[in-house]
Amino acid sequence: MAPDEKKAPYTVQIGPVHPALKEPVMFTFEMEGEQVKAVDFAPGQTHRGIEWMGMRRNPVQIVHLTDRICGICGVVHTLSFSLAVEQIAEIQVPERADYIRSILHEFERIQSHLLWAGVAAHELGFDSLLHLTWRVREQAMDVIENLTGNRVNYGIVQVGGVRRDIAPEQHPAIEQCLSAYEGLLEKLLNLFLDDRTIAMRCRDCGILTRKDAIELCTVGPTARASGVNVDLRQDYPYAAYGDLDVRAILPEQHMGETHGDVFDRIVVRLLEVGQSCQIIRQCLSEMPAGPITAEEKLAKLLLICKKAQGEAIGRVEAPRGECLHYVRMDGKESPTAWKVKASSYSNLMSWIPMLIGEQIADIPIIVASIDPCLSCTDRVAVVREGQRSILTKEYLHRLSVEKTRRLQR
Repeated sequence: MAPDEKKAPYTVQIGPVHPALKEPVMFTFEMEGEQVKAVDFAPGQTHRGIEWMGMRRNPVQIVHLTDRICGICGVVHTLSFSLAVEQIAEIQVPERADYIRSILHEFERIQSHLLWAGVAAHELGFDSLLHLTWRVREQAMDVIENLTGNRVNYGIVQVGGVRRDIAPEQHPAIEQCLSAYEGLLEKLLNLFLDDRTIAMRCRDCGILTRKDAIELCTVGPTARASGVNVDLRQDYPYAAYGDLDVRAILPEQHMGETHGDVFDRIVVRLLEVGQSCQIIRQCLSEMPAGPITAEEKLAKLLLICKKAQGEAIGRVEAPRGECLHYVRMDGKESPTAWKVKASSYSNLMSWIPMLIGEQIADIPIIVASIDPCLSCTDRVAVVREGQRSILTKEYLHRLSVEKTRRLQR
């Protein structure tokens, strides 16, 4: 084969279902040899119409839907939606509820980052490290279950406060979990950051420059790993964060410099596990006494929400970055508008500069490095010949019936 033929460009498609992807998304790569020359991607495989369902429910009912937008970020979405409704209805959340919200929010960050660390290890072929991180993640999940009654879809946040208090007898379990993580953190840092193989695979791989991170409006650890000092808990405090000392974690704080690569994204997330432990400790020590909800009777709370008019945005620093819920209410039972912008929506475009110029073998870890969540990102818009169309419930039901009949033949 002639030398010029060896480097003839070719196309590789990965997805929507592929062992290297934890959620469905279609990638199309233009390759030259082993090197990525161009990349395009198409999400939209897991759209569930949650916003459409929410527009036909009242705010109290929508909270249960927001808890199911993402299997990892239940507190994030319920809190973001509740903050928006509370602004519109002028509901004052009790201070104790704000502290409880922050505690659960940080436990969610811990288990999310540890889950991601396991996924990253798996993409690198380091499955023993995957099993370690997922095993220690169980301690956070056990505490979350102890505090909320659930391991997933916690059902703890409600409009105006929280549904459950944190009793003194639950503090020892929290303390035991935090002490365990603080003891494990140095070990995890050594396993991830001092391993020669991980360094060879991740250092200077999938680089996102600070300039690109800002221009592409990235958020969360993806932005911070590129040296962008952004964190809603620091910049626009909500819940109890105005009383806490929260500073954005940047790679240079641990490594002395910032590369903006996959390695730096590992650094940021692992250090944030330690930061979350400190925040939870501070919340427990400073949490005031008092009620945990602005209105105990749900019927009265619903009446307050029904009378509310206006629009607001709830913003929360999810484990993946800024999560935004826009709500508009016009004095009716259901919101007039409800739109969700998940963190991954802001980070997906960063894949392109990260992937171009890299090797085909590095695609899985680069894709996973932004910790993408497609289930809370996907939206559907149908455009034919420049005309947008709406998929009605009746139309989708008819398509479902037709498909079922075809399969039964």
